[in-house]
Amino acid sequence: MKIEYYLENMEIKLSKYFDIEKSYNYINTEYQLFAKSFIRSEKYIASKKLTIYAIENNEFIFVKTFTELEEKELLQFTDHLMRAAEDYVDPHSEHMSTVITGIIVVEKGSGKDLRKMIEKFKFMRSFAFGFKGWVYIRLLVVDLDKGEVICNRRGREVKKFYQMND
Repeated sequence: MKIEYYLENMEIKLSKYFDIEKSYNYINTEYQLFAKSFIRSEKYIASKKLTIYAIENNEFIFVKTFTELEEKELLQFTDHLMRAAEDYVDPHSEHMSTVITGIIVVEKGSGKDLRKMIEKFKFMRSFAFGFKGWVYIRLLVVDLDKGEVICNRRGREVKKFYQMND
């Protein structure tokens, strides 16, 4: 499966739930797709001006493509995701969660060493003991050559969504 075809399919699937930007630049690195979603829920009495509570859930998706994935590129990508967790999260009393999803689409696969690194990658941070929410990172590598998705523990939540549909 070609990278372009996969990206087009992902854009169509994501456009139902996310605002999408193509060729997004972050930290002097170009990402082929960037998607963001902001969801706010409120509970109120009688009028929307009398809010009892509100919660916000956000998600940011960074999609980067490679012909072959090397350890150096994987480490740089995960560093960018951790930096995005600092740059894109605004912890406040109504913030519940932010999810940063990093997706690498690779044409020719990756080695076994990288599989272990991907599966063991973990990042989670809470703010004010969770009272101002938390952030965690999902990491997925879509191997078009083998037709599989390698992901970390958090990535399993959405793995099926990102699998190739021929």
